[in-house]
Amino acid sequence: QLQLVESGGGLVQPGGSLRLSCAASGVTPGNYVIGWFRQVSGKEREGVSCITSSGGGTNYVDSVRGRFTISRDNAKNTVYLQMNSLKPEDTAVYYCAAFWNRYTSICSLLVHYDFWGQGTQVTVSS
Repeated sequence: QLQLVESGGGLVQPGGSLRLSCAASGVTPGNYVIGWFRQVSGKEREGVSCITSSGGGTNYVDSVRGRFTISRDNAKNTVYLQMNSLKPEDTAVYYCAAFWNRYTSICSLLVHYDFWGQGTQVTVSS
């Protein structure tokens, strides 16, 4: 079983920055594609970014491209989401998620993710 725990959320003013962390444990965490998703109450969950097991392939939803950066440190079994130039519309609960794929060179936010963390709240407000 793979376990995922998010941290790093909080309250920030527009234009500010936050770094979210997703700590993974269990069976070979480095063999998984990791994605970040966000959800606002009453709205559909949205894929934000994903990264392949090697870290060589990344993907971003258009609304965050150029502002957010995903990365992973497999030695620490941790995936990060650096969020800069935050906007009020970025406010949401952010989740990290995973599925097993050791070999893919690209990742998708539209496929099924099997394992999910508990979420961390990000609030962007003045």
